Amino acid sequence: MSLLLDPAAQDLLFREARTANTFTDEPVTEEQIRDVYDLVKYAPTSMNMQPLRVVLVRSAEARERLVQHMSPGNQKKTSTAPLTAVLAADLEFHEELPTQFPHFPGAKDAYADPTYRENSALLNAAIQVGYVILGIRAAGLAAGPMTGFDAAAVTKEFFDEAHKVLVVVNIGKPGPDAWMARNPRLGYDEVITTV
Repeated sequence: MSLLLDPAAQDLLFREARTANTFTDEPVTEEQIRDVYDLVKYAPTSMNMQPLRVVLVRSAEARERLVQHMSPGNQKKTSTAPLTAVLAADLEFHEELPTQFPHFPGAKDAYADPTYRENSALLNAAIQVGYVILGIRAAGLAAGPMTGFDAAAVTKEFFDEAHKVLVVVNIGKPGPDAWMARNPRLGYDEVITTV
C-alpha cells in the first residue's frame, strides 16, 4: 500500500469511523476541543483564510434553544450528546486577513465583492468542516454531523447576519447502537476519470 499512515490510523480516521447517533454521558473537555482545533487549524484554504466559526453548545439553556430548530430525527441525539458544535461561515472573514499578502499582491481587494466573498467563505469553511470531523476522530471521539435543521433559525439564534450556519455536529464517545448500517460507497472507476 502506498499510504504513509499506518493501518490503525487509517481505520480510526476513515474506514472504521462512522457518524454517531448515540453517545455516552462522558464529557468532552475544553482541553480535547482545544487540541482538536490546534490540529485542524492547518486545513488548506484559499490564501490561508479561516472563515469557519464555531459555537460550542454546553449549557442546558443553549441546548434547548438549538434543539427546537433541529429536524425531528435529530432532536433526541442533539439533546443527549455531551457536546454539540454549531459550525458557520463568517461572511466577513476578510476583516481577519493580513493587510498584505506577499505572494498575492492585491488579493485582499478581491473580497470587496460581496458575492465573491460569500462564495469563498462558504467553500473554504466547508473544507474546514471536513477537517474538524477528522480532528474529532483523531481525538478518539465520534462526530455526528447533521444538516437537518432550520439553518436560518440556528444562525439567528447563535450568530448574526454576517454568518451562515453550515452544519451542527454532536461530539462524544459513541453510545449503544450508535451506528446505522453503512451505505455502499462508489468505487474508484465510478468516480475517477483520467484525461
